[in-house]
Amino acid sequence: MINRSFFAPSFFICAMMGACLIPGFPSLAQQLQPTPADASAQQQQQPPADTSAQQPSQPEQKSKENKGQKSQEQQTGTSNDRILWTLPNFLTVENASHIPPLTSSQKFKLVARNSFDPAEYPFIGFLAGIGQARNSDPGYGQEAGGYGKRYAASFADNTIENFTTGAIFPSLLRQDPRYYRLGTGGFWRRSAYCVSRIFVTRTDSGQKQFNYSEIIGSAVAGGISNAYHPAGDRTVTNTISVWWTQVGWDVVATVLKEFWPDIRHKVRNHKQ
Repeated sequence: MINRSFFAPSFFICAMMGACLIPGFPSLAQQLQPTPADASAQQQQQPPADTSAQQPSQPEQKSKENKGQKSQEQQTGTSNDRILWTLPNFLTVENASHIPPLTSSQKFKLVARNSFDPAEYPFIGFLAGIGQARNSDPGYGQEAGGYGKRYAASFADNTIENFTTGAIFPSLLRQDPRYYRLGTGGFWRRSAYCVSRIFVTRTDSGQKQFNYSEIIGSAVAGGISNAYHPAGDRTVTNTISVWWTQVGWDVVATVLKEFWPDIRHKVRNHKQ
């Protein structure tokens, strides 16, 4: 199995460095807006019959998309946001505390949307490549065959853990799999909040509860991984290692979910 704990700290450090460097990139050139004189000249050149066929302007389209996204967030607490504009971030709740609970069907659909998002496949390929370079799970071998086995195992680990912690156990225990941002306070306060969310979560009724879904779900996913990993890795010690490695990755994910909106807002303000 790929030892994800080896590069989880590096991934976190890179994410934090990106938070500092991204705002320094030069802003993109803004599109020139037509002057009133130009607009009136264009209207004189075009026949009245064509005005009904005009397409909405780009700002109007963006406004409609933003309104639709806000409506979706208000109704379900989910969004179409992506961390670093790439990785899916559909289960993060921003600036909302009183939202309706998710049904079991919605929980499964959102987890499936995250797990099978197109951005997940190259990310899993990156993890498998690291395992190939480090020759983790030697039973898989090398070359294309070994890489394919590592890719399949890594994809299975990620998908199974997503469903056990985000859909199966939250549905059985009536817990809320969404991440509610703190959004205020200093870096260390918010980081401590991120870590605490691994052990504390909300129920569907809005009450605080021990996060059985995360702890038990990760343990179950680690046990299931023994069914398709090399026989030499099917030990209790390795299962525990996989369990806590997955929990550690979830901590990194919550930190990114907490601070990514701040980075996004800084980049937007810099462009403006």
